[in-house]
Amino acid sequence: MQTEVFGEIFPLMSTANPQTLEWLLNVATMHEYPAGRAVLMEDSWGNAVYFIVSGWLKVRRTNSEDTRALAILGKGDFFGEMAILDESPRSTDVIALSPVELISVSRESFIQILFKDSQLHHRMLQLMVRRMRYVNLRLQMRTAPPAVKLAHTLVSLGESYGEEAAKGKDIYKIPFQDLADVTDIGIEETTQIIEKLQEKAWIDIDTSQDVIHLLNFKQLVNLAGRV
Repeated sequence: MQTEVFGEIFPLMSTANPQTLEWLLNVATMHEYPAGRAVLMEDSWGNAVYFIVSGWLKVRRTNSEDTRALAILGKGDFFGEMAILDESPRSTDVIALSPVELISVSRESFIQILFKDSQLHHRMLQLMVRRMRYVNLRLQMRTAPPAVKLAHTLVSLGESYGEEAAKGKDIYKIPFQDLADVTDIGIEETTQIIEKLQEKAWIDIDTSQDVIHLLNFKQLVNLAGRV
């Protein structure tokens, strides 16, 4: 992968200098995982940061017999940084929802480059603060109507990872149970809301391509804002 492409795919690398990008690519390792494969497991010690080149993953937590998706990640995002920064075991699993391509950078190499490139260090802090704000927003939305909460999830996925299409944006056909989990609503509510959104032609689901077409993105944004 060329350094220019690496910088374009990953917002984290948007301010890194060319020498940083070149060095990272030289020490990076490419990985491919099929759908359903565990990429990282809970309680494993953090030894690398992972960058998503393509595909979709979910972050999940297991308590006793209950398994729950906490977040959905897509192209351009990264994970694994918390376990290496606080030097503790992982508290969640990361599972491939679709076939994925990842780049990993070892803990030692990533920490070393953070000290060398202050712009990259600052950019990483910005993105981590943005994640915290998103978590706070989800907490604020706990009392919002289920349709508003699900619209917010779809909009967030579209804005963060969606592919531009002739009409709106396209995202991966995330299992309804995972959508329900990350939205913090029930699976029956999720199914009913999805059906209503399809009836309104705001979204369309192409099961043959595993794609959710967010056709009327403007209306979804409006619905998501009714908190």
